[in-house]
Amino acid sequence: MNLLSGPLMTLLAVSAVFTVMVALGLGVAARELLWVRERPALLVRGLVSVLVAVPLFAVAVVQLFHLPRWLEIGLLLMAISPGAPVALRRSLGAGGHRSFAPTLQLSVAVLAVIAVPAWVAILNRYYYGGQAWVGPGPVARQVFIAQLLPLGSGIAFRHFAPRRAERWEPRIMRLGGLLLLVFLVFAGVELVSSVLRAGPQLVMASAVVTVLAITAGHLLGGPYGDTRTALAIGSAARNPGLALMVATLNSAPPDVGYAILAYLLVSALTLVPYVAWRRRSTA
Repeated sequence: MNLLSGPLMTLLAVSAVFTVMVALGLGVAARELLWVRERPALLVRGLVSVLVAVPLFAVAVVQLFHLPRWLEIGLLLMAISPGAPVALRRSLGAGGHRSFAPTLQLSVAVLAVIAVPAWVAILNRYYYGGQAWVGPGPVARQVFIAQLLPLGSGIAFRHFAPRRAERWEPRIMRLGGLLLLVFLVFAGVELVSSVLRAGPQLVMASAVVTVLAITAGHLLGGPYGDTRTALAIGSAARNPGLALMVATLNSAPPDVGYAILAYLLVSALTLVPYVAWRRRSTA
């Protein structure tokens, strides 16, 4: 888990994610979050896809591929860790619904406080019979700092100062994009190394889970293309920060970290064709 263990890399990652989330919040009008009130079934389907369907897909896939135990655990940790902070940026960039996508992101972040500990407990009891555990507190702190605080701050600033928010949004987004690029340049070697260490079985398993997540999200996203896009990307993009936090709290061996980082890279690459297709469809 060397990628996120160094203080400079951690600071860079946190700064990049925080900046991007603030910029995204500046682009969201608070009233847009009320759009989903008239479509509660869509939000429920979205939450089922992100919080329930993807972990179940992962459980089935790891049985099929017969992965070594620690790689299997890493893949499952990613599958039960929803709400990747940059998923909202990717979703909106691909033409995701500008009201539904932020609402889904916020809802998933809040419910992750319950869902992640619940999935850890379920897998631990019925699948591994070990001593793994994570409480709501660490999960709540992680999602608050990485998502709720910056996104909520941006939305609040836009509500009270819409003209300034409109001017600042592209500048802050460019800064966040630059920080993300710098982080990825330094992290790229570690990510590729993790894929090589994890091996082809994990690569295939991660790709299959991602494809299933995209398919489920697209099918459950309703009759509109932009809500389908938002849910498909929201389902497929998992949260490596949460997964690594759970692994660290439970003193997991390095193989778990390699699996998490390998899943992150494979999933991101697997999403590329779908994102490109949705952008063409939107255009």
